[in-house]
Amino acid sequence: MSGEEIAVALAAILLGSAIKSISGMGLPLVSIPIISFITDLETAVAAVAIPNLLINIVMAWRSRESRAETRDLPVLGATGVVGGVVGTYALVSFSEAPLVVALIAVVAIYVITFVRMPDFRITPAASRRAAPGVGLATGLLQGAIGISGPLIGSWIHCYRLERRAHIFSITTLFALTGAAQLVALLIAGELSGRWTVAVLGCLPALATVPFGEHLRNRFSSEGFDRFVVATIAVTVTALAIRTFA
Repeated sequence: MSGEEIAVALAAILLGSAIKSISGMGLPLVSIPIISFITDLETAVAAVAIPNLLINIVMAWRSRESRAETRDLPVLGATGVVGGVVGTYALVSFSEAPLVVALIAVVAIYVITFVRMPDFRITPAASRRAAPGVGLATGLLQGAIGISGPLIGSWIHCYRLERRAHIFSITTLFALTGAAQLVALLIAGELSGRWTVAVLGCLPALATVPFGEHLRNRFSSEGFDRFVVATIAVTVTALAIRTFA
């Protein structure tokens, strides 16, 4: 990549990280479309992989005291890994478009539900029953199309956890899928020749974490909920543009 392309990539990672540092999601789906405008998609994915994994690990660690307030994380994590393996090896021949349409439909229904019923939440009993299926679907999407954030983001949000528990949940699950993705990229040699932007991208990603925590703490509970749902809507819109535009 040229110096100008690296500068644009770092700016895109900074923007995506700023959104993620507040809501817990948004880095890949904000940054990758921007970077792919100036280079190829494979380079965009490789550039974001390490910063995304690192910011997830850091955010999960900084909110770890809230882990006792989370729900269903072991089940979601385990079934997500299984789904990811199945998605990678069994669904590679499937067209991406139908899966994206299904994801957009599910997220759109949730966003509309939130707008019409701002206090909507799923009970612990119902979430325990549904969590294995949600985790599996999340992994399938991650393995098949490389994106699962809007789905798992919507699911964790409907728990209506305290905000630090929400951040711990979402970043822990993203760290698991991000680690698996990075291993796959390394095995495939996708980082060859792209290490410079991948490593430099860690700097803007980490720089946004204190900024995001500061803004997050200034939000009311209602404001935080609205910001998370807005982030979900933006990321699924970016996914639609990336897929169909």
